[in-house]
This record gives sequence, structure tokens and C-alpha cells, in this order.
Amino acid sequence: MITIQDFQRLEIRVGEIIAAGKVPGADKLLQLTLDFGDEARTAVAGIALCYEPGQLVGKRVVALTNLQPAIIRGVRSDAMILACGGEHDLSLVVTDPDRPAPKGALVR
Repeated sequence: MITIQDFQRLEIRVGEIIAAGKVPGADKLLQLTLDFGDEARTAVAGIALCYEPGQLVGKRVVALTNLQPAIIRGVRSDAMILACGGEHDLSLVVTDPDRPAPKGALVR
């Protein structure tokens, strides 16, 4: 269990995927460029078995933006998109707003 204060430390924002491509040498990873309105960030996401890169461009997603950056397969990932699904990689679904939300909007 976490406290409400722990949750309030998370910066979760809406971003638009403006570019997407496969990570070389990785079957499950996509490299995404997310536009948050005031900045663009790269996210490496394990969703390549569920989505083709072209399906994602223009889609708005929800992402954690104050997570410490990580180098994944040589690519710096500065955000983590949120996805839901079962235990199998083929059932992942990216989390997106059900109505238009401005880029950079905070999730509360």
C-alpha cells in the first residue's frame, strides 16, 4: 500500500505519440516519441507484439514522466507509457483518454 502523498509524487501526463519504430534486435520493444505540449520525450515500451508502429502515431496515451530515465537496448527512455492487460504480452492495451485531453494534461 502507498499513501496519497506517495501517489501525489507521481507525475502522470497525457502525451501524443508523434513517432514510433521498432527497437533493433528486440522483438517486444518499440521506441516512441511522445509530445507533451511543452516538450518531447522518448519512451521504450514492451508493446511490439500488440501494436505496429503505424497504429500508434497520432494516438494520445497516459505516461509517467518523473520516473528516473533508463537505458533500454541502447535507447534512453525518459517516460513510461501506461498499459493494461493480462499476463501475456499479446493482451497489452495502452491507456488512452476516452475523450480529447490536451497534451501535457496531468492525471489526477
